[in-house]
Amino acid sequence: MTEDDSLFTISENHLDTGLRGIPVGTCLTSHVDPIEGVHYVGYPVGDLADLEEEDVIYLLMHKTLPSAKESAEFRTELAHRGEEIPTGALRVLETLTAGSGHPMDWLAIGIMALGAAETTGDAKVDSMNLIARMPELMARIFLLRGGNPENLRPRETKLGLVENFVHMLGINGDGAERMNRVLRFFFILHMDHGGGNLSTFSGKAVASGKASVYASLASAMNALSGPLHGRANQACLEFVQRIGTSDHDEIEAFVRSELAARRPIYGFGHGVLRAEDPRARLLIELGSEICPDDENFQTVTALREVVPPILQEIPKISNPYPNVDLASGSLLHSVGFRKPDYYTTFFGWARVAGICAQILDERNARDGRGVPIYRPKYIARDQPRRRLE
Repeated sequence: MTEDDSLFTISENHLDTGLRGIPVGTCLTSHVDPIEGVHYVGYPVGDLADLEEEDVIYLLMHKTLPSAKESAEFRTELAHRGEEIPTGALRVLETLTAGSGHPMDWLAIGIMALGAAETTGDAKVDSMNLIARMPELMARIFLLRGGNPENLRPRETKLGLVENFVHMLGINGDGAERMNRVLRFFFILHMDHGGGNLSTFSGKAVASGKASVYASLASAMNALSGPLHGRANQACLEFVQRIGTSDHDEIEAFVRSELAARRPIYGFGHGVLRAEDPRARLLIELGSEICPDDENFQTVTALREVVPPILQEIPKISNPYPNVDLASGSLLHSVGFRKPDYYTTFFGWARVAGICAQILDERNARDGRGVPIYRPKYIARDQPRRRLE
């Protein structure tokens, strides 16, 4: 293929379709195969799911898995940066009313607060600082918004990113181990997903104007907060709880009634995939180990069997198979996270690393000149020339 070869032909029908499927750039961190699912720098995500989350972050940023020495040094650097969070950087969260807004609002505000406290202007340094300080931001959001600030434990950054977050929440013993296991798994599976999803695209578009990493990531989190993107895992658990049974006949009747009423069937379908999302399979396998008797999880496993044949009856549905959101909420619920409106913050936390890595790649693209400021063309329509009389 040469530089002049056509990659895509745009027709009138492509206008006003949200740029869906239209090539606009390249991505070095991950890609989504329609059948095999998401890959990080060439590795299928299933190969990476049991690694330490810091090693997968290293992979996205450096495009290779770390050696033992590199892994230890990277973890030490993150721990140091997490300890060096500016005093009072997150005090703005204390001024918000407990229970107000959506947790994703708090997440975007918190990221901007971290940037206001310390933006170096070096995108690599700011990315590493933000990644390292996300566990404390997350813990403060959970406890301050929940009205329990007195429960916040002092940070222990040497524990690792997920483990530090669980520690600061005050979780101990077997409960902490189960929570760490599920969160590490969730974190890795959600860390990146190509370059064109709304939150990543939004973050990179803002960064292309040379905005700070913090402003760019806050924009990405706001994009993620919508019900058609990051809140899908919240909506899916709420959907599972509405069903409230693992009886196949009852589930089939419920699903058919929802379809007849033109309401969505959460946890199925995908914009790119044309097979079951491997991340859904991996989460269901983990659930079979962690919480096989959990009522929500049993509903999920029944949905996985019952729903695809029903959706296959509808010709316009190109992917009737489970996606990553089907099981993620039930696992989070089973280990103690009982409020689904917080689930998108986990999605956002995981995605910070991938979006930062992609911003750094775009800043270094074109022999260091960087990707130009995003400026797609819009065609004027229904604007006849007029003049004031």
